[in-house]
Amino acid sequence: MTPFVFNTSKSIQFGAGQLNKLGELARAQIGTRVMLITDPGMMRTGIIERALSVLEASGVSVEMFSDVQADPPEDVILAAVDQAKAASVEGIIGLGGGSSLDVAKLVSVLVLGRETLKTMYGVGKAKGPRLPLILVPTTAGTGSEVTPISIVTTGTNEKMGVVSPVILPDVALLDPELTLGLPPHITAATGIDAMVHAIEAYASASANNNPLSRMLAKQALTLMGRSVLKAVHERSDIAARSDMLLGSMLAGQAFANSPVAAVHALAYPLGGHFHIPHGLSNALVLPHVLRFNAATAPQAYAELAPYAFPELEKYQGQERAAAFCDRLAELSAACGLQQNLRAMNIPEDFLPRLASDAMNQTRLLVNNPREVTEADALAIYRAAY
Repeated sequence: MTPFVFNTSKSIQFGAGQLNKLGELARAQIGTRVMLITDPGMMRTGIIERALSVLEASGVSVEMFSDVQADPPEDVILAAVDQAKAASVEGIIGLGGGSSLDVAKLVSVLVLGRETLKTMYGVGKAKGPRLPLILVPTTAGTGSEVTPISIVTTGTNEKMGVVSPVILPDVALLDPELTLGLPPHITAATGIDAMVHAIEAYASASANNNPLSRMLAKQALTLMGRSVLKAVHERSDIAARSDMLLGSMLAGQAFANSPVAAVHALAYPLGGHFHIPHGLSNALVLPHVLRFNAATAPQAYAELAPYAFPELEKYQGQERAAAFCDRLAELSAACGLQQNLRAMNIPEDFLPRLASDAMNQTRLLVNNPREVTEADALAIYRAAY
C-alpha cells in the first residue's frame, strides 16, 4: 500500500444541542478569556446571543470580532489579530460559515506574533504554535472545522491558501440545530460545495489519495445525496440537516488529506472577479469539469455515482460516469441554483481572463485526474456559459 498521511481535528463533537457545551469546552480547552470570531449576518440570527450566554454562564469572558466578510481579505484578518492582541485573549472560537472559521484559524497563529500572513501562504509554510482553537460551523458546506486550509483574498481578486496541519482546531463542535435557519439558496450552494469536496477528494490525482479519504468521501455522498433536496426545501427537517452537517464534515476530512482539483481551480476566479459565493461558483462549473475529466478518467466517477444516486447502479463504466455528471447538473437545478455563467452577468468576452487566472491555481490543478491546459479551461467556461 502506498504510504500516506491523514490529519484531522483532535476532537469532533457532533449532535443537536452541542452548542450548550461550548462554555465548558472553552474553559477546559482555552481558559477564561476568548475571542469569538463571526460575521455581521450571524449577529442577526440569535445564535451569537446563545453562544455568549453559554460562555458567560461558565465564567468565560468574550472579546467579540464580528467583521468577517465572505472570502475574507487580508485587512479583516489583521484587524482581528490586532484586537485579539489588545485583549490578551487566551484562545479563539470561530462560529459561523467557512469564512469565519478560516479567519479564526489564522488569527490563532498570527496573534502570537511569530509569523506573518504573507509568509504563511502555501503548503506547510505555517509552522505554529497557535492559541487554543474551537470551531463551530453553522453551514453544511466548507468542512473548514476539519481542514488544515484557510483561504484569503489578496489584492482585489486573487485568492491564496494557507495549508498546514497547525491550523486544525482542538475541537470541532457540530450542532445541526445551528443550520436550521439557513435560507434555501445558502443551503443549496453550501450543500453542492460539500459534495464537490467528496467527489474531488475521491478522484484526486494527489499522491496522498488514500483509503481513509475515499471511504469518507463515499459516506459523505451517501448522506448528502439522500438529504440535500430535503434540507433545501424543508428547512426545519433536523434529520436532513444532520445528514448534511455530518456529510460536509466527512467530505472536509476527505479533501483535507486528498486535495481538490480543477472544479475549485476554475471556481476561484469566479469568486475573485465577480464575488460569486464559493459554493455557487463550484456548482456552476462542476458538471462541465467532470464531463471533461470523465472523457479520459471515468472510473472514479463511475464508482462514486451509486453512493450519491442509488438509481445509477444499473449503469456501468463510462455510461454510469456520464449519468453521474448529468444527475449532478439536475440536482443543482432542483436546488434552485443558477445554471450558467450568463445568469451571473459574466461577460462572454471575460472568459479568456477567467481561464488565464485559473491556470494560477497550480496547487489544485496538479490534483486533477486529467491535465487541464488554458485552452481546456476556456472550453469548460464556454460550456458553462
